[in-house]
Amino acid sequence: MSWLLLSGAVVSEVVSTLALRVAAGGRRSWYALVIVGYAIAFALLSGSLQAGMPLGVAYGVWAAAGIVLTALLSRLLFREALTPVMMAGMGLIVAGVLLVELGGAG
Repeated sequence: MSWLLLSGAVVSEVVSTLALRVAAGGRRSWYALVIVGYAIAFALLSGSLQAGMPLGVAYGVWAAAGIVLTALLSRLLFREALTPVMMAGMGLIVAGVLLVELGGAG
């Protein structure tokens, strides 16, 4: 259950961040989605912690998945840059989170 809650938190946070990009571009009504989405994201993240997920794992996965998904979707939706160096950096972030999770299992 903790992983399901965390997945929902990631999706909500990514949607909210993408909505923030739209709102900052002049469509101020999108700020409502930003506020509601971030509130849902934090509630679901809190729920994953209450369900027993360690904080380091939950926050690491939440942050890493958020960074990667936001960067990829920003490329698709807003045509923002996504260079090989940026992709390598995202790979290192994911590898670092995996190491934190594996390290906590031992």
